Amino acid sequence: MTERVTLITGASAGIGAELARVFAANGHRLVLAARRADRLEALASEIAAKGGTRPIVIACDLQDSSAGDKIAAALAAEGVELDHLVNNAGFGVFGEAIKRDRAEQIGIIDVNIRALTDLSLRFAEQLVKNRGGILNVGSVAGFLPGPGMAVYYASKAYVISFTEALRGELGPRGVRVTVLCPGPVPSEFQARAGFMPGVDSAVLNVSAADVAKDAYRGLMANKRAVLPGLGIKIVPFLLRFFPRGFILNAVGRFQMRKR
Repeated sequence: MTERVTLITGASAGIGAELARVFAANGHRLVLAARRADRLEALASEIAAKGGTRPIVIACDLQDSSAGDKIAAALAAEGVELDHLVNNAGFGVFGEAIKRDRAEQIGIIDVNIRALTDLSLRFAEQLVKNRGGILNVGSVAGFLPGPGMAVYYASKAYVISFTEALRGELGPRGVRVTVLCPGPVPSEFQARAGFMPGVDSAVLNVSAADVAKDAYRGLMANKRAVLPGLGIKIVPFLLRFFPRGFILNAVGRFQMRKR
């Protein structure tokens, strides 16, 4: 019988690393994919030292269009199939879209949208066969327009919409499909994006470890969406009461304060 594994992208830090720890603690054999091989190897050693099966490590940059092929080839070489896919890899950059480097912003689309879509579709039949699950990491940003991080916010809106549509298609075939929409989480994301955490992080903050635990429970319970923390849960509800133009202006003013 072919061994079943859980693939987690962006597993070298932050929410991705915590998701790896949670899945491993619940008996999943892992495949860890990210750019930084040294961090993946360290995490794999940590998991093995705690009694888990040592994860398979795939060092690759999901911004590269060949990343999906590389991951698929590595899994085939190991003789394993997916029963869970966790599309966690993603990044954003802060600043006005027309002033930021265009190639860098296209890179956001490559990682946050193209790679997530590629892996979800590429391994869908394995997930159906093994009656597994997909966890896509979105963001509360996906419910909002995002002046100051326009491409990132838009990419997360795609993740929410695409995940819900996949749920409609794959759910009847026995696959759990869940979107995780955290708010600000202390991690390397802010440094890479180019801003320091502000009052939003202080008020809405949920640790990466807690986000990962909520995400795992939500996926296993087959929830449509997981919004960790009370403050984040009420955001989509409150948005119903304000015109879109008002929200656009409010987010723009708030984001620009981070400069």
